[in-house]
This record gives sequence, structure tokens and C-alpha cells, in this order.
Amino acid sequence: MKDSLSTEISYATETEIRWRGRDLMTEILGKMDFAETMYLLITGRTPDEGEKRIFDVCLITLMEHGITPHAIVSRLVADANPDQVQVAMAAGLSCVGDVFAGTMEGCGRLLLEGLEIADQEAWCHETASAFRRDRRPLPGFGHPLHRPDDPRTQRLFEIARDAGAGGESIALLERFAEAVDAAYGRHLTINATGALAALLLEIGIKPGIMRAIAVTSRAAGLTAHIAEEQQTHSGRRIWMHVENAFAYTGE
Repeated sequence: MKDSLSTEISYATETEIRWRGRDLMTEILGKMDFAETMYLLITGRTPDEGEKRIFDVCLITLMEHGITPHAIVSRLVADANPDQVQVAMAAGLSCVGDVFAGTMEGCGRLLLEGLEIADQEAWCHETASAFRRDRRPLPGFGHPLHRPDDPRTQRLFEIARDAGAGGESIALLERFAEAVDAAYGRHLTINATGALAALLLEIGIKPGIMRAIAVTSRAAGLTAHIAEEQQTHSGRRIWMHVENAFAYTGE
């Protein structure tokens, strides 16, 4: 006999809707904000005030990044499908990955590994040296614009500590950053995704779901880009600019 299908997230009847056991009309709407409700749906419990504050800043930090590939793709697709905004949103969100915005997952997995090691100092130096030796991308480190440090990182750490985070993940990331600088022979900034990985671990969010949180955050920013695209019609001009900038070098 096959196991029955089940969910603990929500159900509805003719007269009620419940999310994680709470009545949507009387216990959530008008009582809980977006970050609090999302945390409830993911974890099955409401966050305390500190956790809610930390989760909220995590959702805000990656919301907007300017004219990045996410925004450019969304604007181009919005120009091609002006009446299907969900298609433009989906196209832009597909750019969240191992290069842009989604690297918090990789950093989170690294930190989770380090937290389980008794000799964290040795783990930091061995891991940093291995990444340098193998020339692998180091998730959560480096930024093409923000140098020598990402201004968001220390602010996120400050907010988390002020909100009452235990700080174990943050402390490990800072210790790992020192080992990274030593292994690479130069300073590599902890970027925002690295900092967010530490903050999300502090409030019980596992690495496997971190990229989905980045997608949720970036969706809000892309909504603004699509709204602006509907007014400025920049997508068509971006396309023409790129086409004119490419030189033909074939036969």
C-alpha cells in the first residue's frame, strides 16, 4: 500500500482557510506581516521578534540590484510579451543562480559544514586553501563593484547581533574570511550573499531553501523594473543598442 499524500502547510473548506493551522482571516490577515507569514509557512512556527527582524532584512537586501542581467532580461521579455508580465518575471528570476544572487546557498553549505567541525580554525584554513588550490569559485566572497568591503555585510551583521542572534554562524564566516585572505594573499570581501547565508543559518533556515528566498526577494525588485518598463519601453532600445554594438566578423 502506497503512503498517503499529505501536507502540513494549508487547507481550505467551504467556510475557512488555514495556513499552518492558523485561520487566515482571524489570525494572519491584519495580524502578521509578509516576512512573519513567509517564515511561518517555511518553518511551521512564527518567528520571535529578533528572528522576524533578521528575516525581514534578508528579504530586503537582495530586492534590487540595478540594471543587472535579471532586470535586463525581464525588460526584454516584457517588451516581447507586454501582456504577460508573469513571463517577464519568470525570465528574470531564472538568472538567480551560481553567479548572481543565488550564491548564499553555497556559502550556507560551507558554513554548515564548518559548524559541525570541532577544530574550526583548522577547517577554515584547510577549506580556504583547498578553494585557492583548486581555483574554484568561493561562494559568498568577492564583488565587482564594492571594494575593499561590501557595505551591506557589516550592516547585516550589526542588525543580526542587535536583534539577538546567537552569532555562531556570523563568527565562523568572519573567521573563515581571515583564512581566505591569508590563502589568497589579498583581501576578498564577504559579499551580501555570504552575509545573508550566515544570517539565515542564525534563524534556522537551511541552505537548500536559501536560493528560493533570494528568488522571492528579487521578484519584488523585478516588479518595479517591469512597472518602469511599461512606462519607458526601454526593452526595445536595449535590444537595438546591443544589436548595433555587435560587429559581424564572419565571412
